[in-house]
Amino acid sequence: MDARDWARAKTRAAQVGSVTIGGGAPVVVQSMTCTPTEDADATLAQVRALAAAGCDIVRVTLPRKDAVAAFARICAESPVPIVADIHFDYRLAIAAAEAGAAKLRINPGNIGSWEKVDAVIDAAGERGCAIRIGVNAGSLDPAVDARAGLTLPEKLVASAVEFVRHFEDRGFDNIVLSAKAHDVVTTIETYRMLSQELPQVPLHLGVTEAGTREQGTIKNAVALGVLLSEGIGDTLRVSLTADPVEEVPVCWGILQCLGLRRRGPEIVSCPTCGRTQVDLIPIAEEVERRLRNVEKPISVAVMGCVVNGPGEARDADLGVACGKGTAMLFKKGEVVRKIAEKDIVEELMREIETL
Repeated sequence: MDARDWARAKTRAAQVGSVTIGGGAPVVVQSMTCTPTEDADATLAQVRALAAAGCDIVRVTLPRKDAVAAFARICAESPVPIVADIHFDYRLAIAAAEAGAAKLRINPGNIGSWEKVDAVIDAAGERGCAIRIGVNAGSLDPAVDARAGLTLPEKLVASAVEFVRHFEDRGFDNIVLSAKAHDVVTTIETYRMLSQELPQVPLHLGVTEAGTREQGTIKNAVALGVLLSEGIGDTLRVSLTADPVEEVPVCWGILQCLGLRRRGPEIVSCPTCGRTQVDLIPIAEEVERRLRNVEKPISVAVMGCVVNGPGEARDADLGVACGKGTAMLFKKGEVVRKIAEKDIVEELMREIETL
């Protein structure tokens, strides 16, 4: 275990099928399908792609009653636990629990009366199903949203606290909590407050409506990186306007940079400078492309300068430091041999197979 793990807040464990969220378990990676749920084949294909990319759990929307049969098949055939995304109709949440969902995501802003909430709690309890209370800045409970004098983070926290207390008062504590906004500062402030107000509840981190791949990656990396570095957060989803499979490497990248979890190689490469005498950028990009199919949690350095390369990347498992049309191949900072520029990628990949 990385020493930094000990700084994480110790929340209560929530059980989502075979996956534990909170309670000291590793931070859980998740995403959401974007296929029509009633198309079970397409949705299962995307679920499997997400699982192969590194998702621990996958969320699937259940928008209508006529999608329940397909949802049940998805739950039965999925390689990872399935979370049902529910809005407005509490009866769909009950149907999802009965269909095999490992967790329900309900929104306090639109799920309805306490009687409807209680019916969902009862169904989840009977089926051993977890519940994520998902507060969202764009769909706050009107009663909370109308409270004058509260900042947006305070409104999000007030709504979350009200629901969590109700669930706990009814004896249901297999819960996860999120309170999402599209703004980075609001997200950070909200989750800091939640971790103080409800330290026992596992927190699902995310920036909602974060934007396209580039902007969304930046916003999520900043917000989630800050929170996780402070020990806040038990699971995360990086929301991007892109193929959901593209969200997963960003999640893992954030966790890997913080030393919380590792999956696959890490590339260490320099930005190049006037000393660089090889065409380094395409070499680094090709190494990165080839490493996508490698699952070993190793670090690979591609450095443009023999002056500082081995020293700057001495912690890498394997790497090259380039000179004029050549490179020095090194392991753990120690030079192994000299290779030609044209052979860099192939030599690196050959050496990786021996690690």
